[in-house]
Amino acid sequence: MLSGCAQPPTWQSPPGPQVAPLCDNPCFIPIADPARAWETVVDVIDDYFKIEREEPVRLAGNTLIEGRIDTFPKVGATMFEPWEHDSANGDERVESTLQSMRRKALVRVMPAQGGYWVDVAVLKELENLPRPEFATAGAATLRYDDSLVRVVNPVGAQPPTMNWIPQGRDPALEQRILGHLLARCGGSALRVGSPW
Repeated sequence: MLSGCAQPPTWQSPPGPQVAPLCDNPCFIPIADPARAWETVVDVIDDYFKIEREEPVRLAGNTLIEGRIDTFPKVGATMFEPWEHDSANGDERVESTLQSMRRKALVRVMPAQGGYWVDVAVLKELENLPRPEFATAGAATLRYDDSLVRVVNPVGAQPPTMNWIPQGRDPALEQRILGHLLARCGGSALRVGSPW
């Protein structure tokens, strides 16, 4: 009887602004000042990822050149990390808990009349390991079915894992970032004509 009034757990979706179901990507932000627009975009992206490289919007002669933000890959937030925002919903959190997932973002900021178009691409990758990383039996297990062999160093240096399988884009996180950006800019998630 009491369970009918209970709220669902809030750990499944990270805190933040509610995202409209269909934000355009790229979306239009109505900020005319290039420095303010750039700082707003960087501040929003920094809430989700650590930024690796920034090329801000700049003036070349009489023309504004588009800016770009590249982020470091970030291991997906699990169900045990509710403070992380890079897993956009409960399904993504369960997937990141059961498998090694990582994401990185590529953001383009393109000048337009009266504001900027912001294109967010979040790429998702799955880690490919030859065997479970913390298995109790594996390559370091010695064999006992042969004659005696002296083993000097049974476990050698382990190479860093470089095997990541691209899983495509993560539209749920893209929509979350765009919704957060539009909320910060005072815009709405209404469809505005795309530059393409």
